Amino acid sequence: MQKILISVIAAILLAGCSEFPGVYKIDIPQGNVVTQEMVDTLRPGMTQNQVRYVLGTPLVTDSFNNNRWDYIYRNQSGETGVITQKRLTVLFDANGNLSGIAGDYRPGGAQQ
Repeated sequence: MQKILISVIAAILLAGCSEFPGVYKIDIPQGNVVTQEMVDTLRPGMTQNQVRYVLGTPLVTDSFNNNRWDYIYRNQSGETGVITQKRLTVLFDANGNLSGIAGDYRPGGAQQ
């Protein structure tokens, strides 16, 4: 009985340390980092290799549609716990040339 009681008290004390003040928590970035400047360099008619050179390898490629690439970025702040998420979808035509983009970025957004 004494061993169980000591184990329970130890578990409670360790669980209480998870939100201990003053403990540094790191930011947790995941996915592809895409900037507005990268999106501004995209032009209609670019090949898939050119888009891959500008944006990098996509995080998600649709297995049912080879003409759609999804770039997703998620960051959780260690200090505040705030989660920010950005998404960019790149669409290609049947010839493999860039035909459109969708998501949180707009072409020419840095100029506005």
